[in-house]
Amino acid sequence: MATEKMIRIVTRGKNGELRTRDYKHEDSVLKMHSQIGIDDCSTDLSLRGLPVFRGLIGPMPESKGVVRYESPEVFESLTKEWGTVPTKRKSRRRTRH
Repeated sequence: MATEKMIRIVTRGKNGELRTRDYKHEDSVLKMHSQIGIDDCSTDLSLRGLPVFRGLIGPMPESKGVVRYESPEVFESLTKEWGTVPTKRKSRRRTRH
């Protein structure tokens, strides 16, 4: 993994709050999570070759230089929230002929 990428792990705390921890080195994450493979199919080419960890969903791009991993529960809940946000429809201006 390139050294300029920060690893962000997002989990849910006991009170239901989101907990975010950032790691500068992959080795720190490997002390807590087992690597089970590498990402070789992401459509985001910058993620290819990054580790896949047991018990975490990811890697996902978050921002420039930050790679995000989420617990399955966080991934599911945030995906549901994202899917239920109503989209604002633009009204189209009608012209009379």
